Amino acid sequence: VFISSLLGWSYYAYVVELCIKSVESGVQKALYLMFFHLIFLIFVWSYYQTIFTEPAPVPSQFYLSAVDVDDLENAETEDVQRQILAKAAKKLPILCRTMNGCNRYCEKCQCLKPDRSHHCSVCGRCILKMDHHCPWVNNCVNFSNYKFFVLFLGYGILYCLYVAFTSMPYFLQLFNVGFRGAAEFQIMFLFFLGLLFAISLVCLFGYHLFLTSRNKSTLESFRTPMFTTGPDPHGFNLGVKANFQEVFGDQREIMCLPIFTAMGDGVTFPTRCLDLDSEHLLGSNHGNGRWSDDADDADGYGGSLHHGINSVPPRLNTIRHL
Repeated sequence: VFISSLLGWSYYAYVVELCIKSVESGVQKALYLMFFHLIFLIFVWSYYQTIFTEPAPVPSQFYLSAVDVDDLENAETEDVQRQILAKAAKKLPILCRTMNGCNRYCEKCQCLKPDRSHHCSVCGRCILKMDHHCPWVNNCVNFSNYKFFVLFLGYGILYCLYVAFTSMPYFLQLFNVGFRGAAEFQIMFLFFLGLLFAISLVCLFGYHLFLTSRNKSTLESFRTPMFTTGPDPHGFNLGVKANFQEVFGDQREIMCLPIFTAMGDGVTFPTRCLDLDSEHLLGSNHGNGRWSDDADDADGYGGSLHHGINSVPPRLNTIRHL
């Protein structure tokens, strides 16, 4: 609500108070408004996609049966629990483990956690490749909308800088002659808020570009992923180019548009090194082509998340054997 209100006010202040009332040149006014609306529309589009893109659900194969849940809750020792979870995860493509080497299990959702997924206490469910829950967009930043979130930050910076620099000459002019009314104060606030928000967004945008270049989530930057072979902070790092393509896709013409182009399905991820057992598990689902609630369902479980486990592009797939 806060960001939406701020956007609404900035639109009015820029279009009406600055361009219509303050800019005298017709050509300058037209150019200001044209570029402003282009940046504003793609910024709002990215913001909308970040907010309203639902996180993809954890496939049903990862949920324990009622019998397994009952056995797990009544298990007398940790070793028995470990055996139950290992048996349930035997045919699942799970590489990540807990600190003690056990399969990751969510007691609230009663499911085995896919790699890089975490339970969100706000959303009340497990989220695929969860980065963090963002109160500013009232949604989890995750596999389904991470590209939109990064674009939202990037276009937010562009929007704020454009507003700040195009309003700066009129702000300086008003600063010299004095502020006499509400309209002048709106131009002043437009300049200062644009500059302040741009500075704050640059830090966040730069941080997430760094995480993307290393193929890490915010959670993984604070807690090193644990694999069957032990902790590896660079386990999902495929190289800068491949890392960016995993998030933004390889279609350059739409890479910078808030359209879903991420590679993979959010359940399995190529890693720098896989052991033989894990490679066998990843290949065992080759016949289905994707992890879905119904292997015969052509639409898959995720709707627009159509990239299956074996749809990882060849250049990423070859890195499995590095």
